Amino acid sequence: MKTLLINLSIGLVAITSNADGQRDTDLSILKELNRQFIQNFIKNDTVSHNKIIYKDFFYISSTGRILSRSEYMKEWAHGYTEDYEHFDYDQVEISIFENSALVRARTRSKVKRDGKTIEFSSRYTDTYIKLGGRWWCVQAQLTPIKP
Repeated sequence: MKTLLINLSIGLVAITSNADGQRDTDLSILKELNRQFIQNFIKNDTVSHNKIIYKDFFYISSTGRILSRSEYMKEWAHGYTEDYEHFDYDQVEISIFENSALVRARTRSKVKRDGKTIEFSSRYTDTYIKLGGRWWCVQAQLTPIKP
């Protein structure tokens, strides 16, 4: 009986360690996907971006407008323009819930409009699901905040 208990406890430790290891791996992957998401925006890179977002993706804009994947990608192709004087992001938080995850962060930007520089800040939440061992972004949402 002692042997059975010892083997069971060793097995539980291995499962816990493996789960922690997988969580660390998933966090690293999601952190990289977030970085790539931002780079895709700055470069207007629709080819790379298509590899991140799911086929049934939706976008909720800072005005509350809901765009389908195809509408979103049309805007993505020219979203970052020479009018941007500055763009960055920080305060990244990633929460994993089994096969889904939320990636949240703050963006700050300065855009030149009609000869004036306007500062914008937002919080975004990107929702990911894990299918077949791969993370996909299924929804992105922007919420404006005071700079």
